[in-house]
Amino acid sequence: MCIQPNFRWLSIKKLTLPLLIAFLSLSFSSFTFALTLDEAKAQGLLGEQADGYLGIVSSETAEISSLKNTINQQRQALYQDIAKKNSTDITAVEQLAGKKAIEKTSKGAYVKLANGQWQKVQ
Repeated sequence: MCIQPNFRWLSIKKLTLPLLIAFLSLSFSSFTFALTLDEAKAQGLLGEQADGYLGIVSSETAEISSLKNTINQQRQALYQDIAKKNSTDITAVEQLAGKKAIEKTSKGAYVKLANGQWQKVQ
């Protein structure tokens, strides 16, 4: 017997608080790097994507790649936990997280559009 996730009961309100907590905790997790996540975003090095993960906007360096990979691994672990607690697929959590992250992106930072191009938020 295969149980399919029921997305009808999945509400944005159920995921909003866990996602907010997740992003707040992730914003403080980058302090071990010489460059913080906020600095990398402000400098146009990293940007938010619709899949809920960070992407490299400009030229890749070891530090930027390491920061991106660390934050994305932490995000994925949190998304999996949220999906498990809500009995839903991780893809739904990733998409909602990506939407919220893009909506909250500060002016001057970058988001990746559906066509694959990076756009600076005005």
